[in-house]
Amino acid sequence: MADTFNFRIDHHGSLVRPAALLAARERTARGEADPGAVREAELAAVKEAVVLQRRLRSTVVTDGDLPREDFRSAVLEGVTGFRRTGDETDGPARWVAESLPKANGPLLADQVSLLSELTLIAPKASLPSPAYLAATCFDAEAAGRGGPASARELGEALAEIIHAEIQLLISRGVRLVQLNNPLLLAHTAAEPGRAGALSFEDALAVDALAVPEGERPEGVRIGLAPGWEAPATVDRGRAERLYAAVPVDRWILPYGKGDDAELDLLRALPEDRDACLGAVDATDPEIEEIDTVMARIDAAAEVKDLEDMALAPTRGFADIAGRPLLSADDQNRKLVQVETLARYCWGNEF
Repeated sequence: MADTFNFRIDHHGSLVRPAALLAARERTARGEADPGAVREAELAAVKEAVVLQRRLRSTVVTDGDLPREDFRSAVLEGVTGFRRTGDETDGPARWVAESLPKANGPLLADQVSLLSELTLIAPKASLPSPAYLAATCFDAEAAGRGGPASARELGEALAEIIHAEIQLLISRGVRLVQLNNPLLLAHTAAEPGRAGALSFEDALAVDALAVPEGERPEGVRIGLAPGWEAPATVDRGRAERLYAAVPVDRWILPYGKGDDAELDLLRALPEDRDACLGAVDATDPEIEEIDTVMARIDAAAEVKDLEDMALAPTRGFADIAGRPLLSADDQNRKLVQVETLARYCWGNEF
């Protein structure tokens, strides 16, 4: 695609929260500080994150999800109808849908518009996909009490809200929008298990509804990250159904191993779709050997035109605010590694 080069150096959006921001939130939760102190800490953290990304010469800039608790929060805290259960899990906090959602206003657009004031680098916004939220937040007991009758109904309502938000983001100057559905790649396994409350067909239909169709404004891309890890064995036909069903321009794919499964996901990708390869491990502080990663990229280039690819870490660095996967220093070293690899691939022409 013609302007892939604008976004060669990418990242999923979530960055490690600064200690000062986490401390401000803790003080406010204990009633020791005014909520305004958190907002000031968030603004300072976002400005610092923009400077970091600019210094690292990233080709996109995000707010790092720093003003939010986790990668779903823009939607879950920006619409009515959801309740946080308080159940403790190893992953994100559990939320359930008790009624069909309605938006209270923009989800991210007001916050992300700040990025355009801070830098000329293309702003990027990340949102959870409606199918992911529906698959993880639908509750059959709530349905019996007047909640959404099915996960599909919940997903379609969310898709309408997210569709409108994507259009608003683009109108506010965002040039790269990423939807995250960590459950989709499980559906492409040769022997898929159940991945949440939505079938594969329903998940594809719901996520497709969220993506504005038709010609994009110049320089705009919409991408989808379908999971952080490839299944052990990929069903090529199911992967092709995935790519054909959701009309995004870019697929953000795991490529930290360069094994047969990851290459099969790439082989199934249509020629007219970009691939952003998650080639740098966001969970391991050890820096990858340049030659090792470049050998994997060379293998990818045998099945997909290098001009239609970009590079990123394998996932976000802190999809949950208080549970970063790496330290801030290790995160920054990984981001530098992405930039270094990109320049090995494409020189300085971006």
